[in-house]
Amino acid sequence: MTERPTMLILSYSPIVGDARVLKQVARFTQRFDVTTLGYGDTPDGVVEHISMPRDVRYNDLDGKLITLKRYRQVYWRLSAVKWSMAALKGRKFDVIIANDVEAVPVAVKLRPKRGVLADLHEYSPRLHDDNPAWFQRITPWFNWVVQRYVTKATAWTTVSEGLAAEYKRNFGFTAELVSNATPYHELAPTAVSSPIRLVHSGAGLTNRQLHLMAEAVATADADVTLDFYLTANHPAYLEELKDYAATTDRVRVLDPVPYSELVETLNAYDVGVFLLPPITFNYRHALPNKLFDFVQARLGIIVGPSPEMAAYVTNHGLGDVAEDFTVDALRDAIERLTVDAVASYKQHAADCAAELAGERQVEKWDRIITGIMQGKKR
Repeated sequence: MTERPTMLILSYSPIVGDARVLKQVARFTQRFDVTTLGYGDTPDGVVEHISMPRDVRYNDLDGKLITLKRYRQVYWRLSAVKWSMAALKGRKFDVIIANDVEAVPVAVKLRPKRGVLADLHEYSPRLHDDNPAWFQRITPWFNWVVQRYVTKATAWTTVSEGLAAEYKRNFGFTAELVSNATPYHELAPTAVSSPIRLVHSGAGLTNRQLHLMAEAVATADADVTLDFYLTANHPAYLEELKDYAATTDRVRVLDPVPYSELVETLNAYDVGVFLLPPITFNYRHALPNKLFDFVQARLGIIVGPSPEMAAYVTNHGLGDVAEDFTVDALRDAIERLTVDAVASYKQHAADCAAELAGERQVEKWDRIITGIMQGKKR
């Protein structure tokens, strides 16, 4: 029996709940002996999972060393970095996929036989560029990490064209787009409801300004409702949203459902909605998995004028794009909804569901990893 090549998938996230990393696991366990390192439980199909304790953080930067610009010490003293280097000491792999900037130096340091694929989920140097103090202090450190280590990967992928262009402009490497597309689901569009049912699923983060969507629905001159399925990232903000929802019979804030059940849950709705004010660089260039969840759920879609999301919605006839990121503009888009229009949007989602499915995107990783295993340089 031929021995299979070995792969490490490294991600400072709870892998069993990380949709993007799970796609890597699902694809590459088919032909590699895959070891994973991250938080939480063991993903299906791996030969080994190295579970990092929840209290071992990947972002506990030493402020004094940041001030002194001793960036090398800052990185190698991160708790997750020290823990994973100790856990992986003496281990050898043919290839490593490192998820996000913080994991890449560890992968490079381990010197896998064939190389490292850096999958960059965000443009990390501008992760919190809405915070001037963060931008002034932490961006230079991230720039150093990317320049010193991420550029030494064998290949790179990222989640949107805007992020790829910024990495190219500032650091010179070309990251291929592998979007956060959702795996294909065999579903049919449901009949349009009365009232028209809008839905939003995702993180309950304060800076996503989810209340704008709630206010637009609550004040619209249209027969619509909105259900949120939100994780409690910022519990106080989630409570504020629930308090607002209690003032109207049009908005509900519901508990999140497991990702494995999400698309089928969404299928009962009519229109997925996501207004994301571009308060950070990454938000401006967001192309999130929820957009593709909506497609696989065979929903119409309303978004704000976020360029990458708007392009998908417009080019595929999936729905409508609000003029700007205000309550008024989103309300206008909601009030343009008709039963016939929503039915058309849902059918268009069905028509392009296979084309926009995650399997098409995962094939890009497969091709890149095949090239790395064959010794090809990007």
